[in-house]
Amino acid sequence: TEIEPACPPAAGSNTVVGPYAVNQICHASNNRLEADTAACVRHKVPLVITSLQVNKEVIDAVHSYGGRVFHDVINVRHAQKALSLGVDGLIPVCAGAGGHAGTMSPFALVRELRAFFDGPIALSGAISDGPSILGALAMGADFAYMGSRFIATKEANASDGYKRMIESSSASDIVYTNLFTGVHGNYLAGSVRAAGLDPADLPSSDKTKMNFGSSSKGGNTAAKAWKDIWGCGQGIGTIK
Repeated sequence: TEIEPACPPAAGSNTVVGPYAVNQICHASNNRLEADTAACVRHKVPLVITSLQVNKEVIDAVHSYGGRVFHDVINVRHAQKALSLGVDGLIPVCAGAGGHAGTMSPFALVRELRAFFDGPIALSGAISDGPSILGALAMGADFAYMGSRFIATKEANASDGYKRMIESSSASDIVYTNLFTGVHGNYLAGSVRAAGLDPADLPSSDKTKMNFGSSSKGGNTAAKAWKDIWGCGQGIGTIK
């Protein structure tokens, strides 16, 4: 209700306003998924981004009002499964992407995806400036997907400490681990040290213990990694 009135351009304006999107974690442990999907349907969210698992019910719900679904993938197998269930676009989350991410080079993954998929691809992974956007388009992506670049902006509601650490860090300050959520992802090493851990000597997590639920419904919101351990991609060297 706050986003929708702000999206249409002013009367007589030639400004093109792109669709907003909502990210849905479709892992089985997310006990908010059904309610959050219903809210997306109610507001007819134009683009829903799904991750961790493909959920046919979410896809069908979004398609019921003409919305589109893009799904995060880290390999060809995930992409093929998502497409078989009806997603409209793919987001290859490649090496160096912030938060949950894969390890494949974008040069390899995008070209393999293009061998069987000619629909929209939004490439993610260490993209933070114009030259990297140009590179994403040149290798066959339709869109460049940036996240870490915007965390340090005035508009972002991230903490000041988070923003300052991004501005003072570079690719070598990113650690890749599955300790905090059970899924491998990229995090700021400084935030790991602040939590009393050694970024160079982190144990592995048990993937079966993943929990992306809400604490009010029996989940683990209070312990979610991103409250104290800050996700970030390798493209932050250009952010000052």
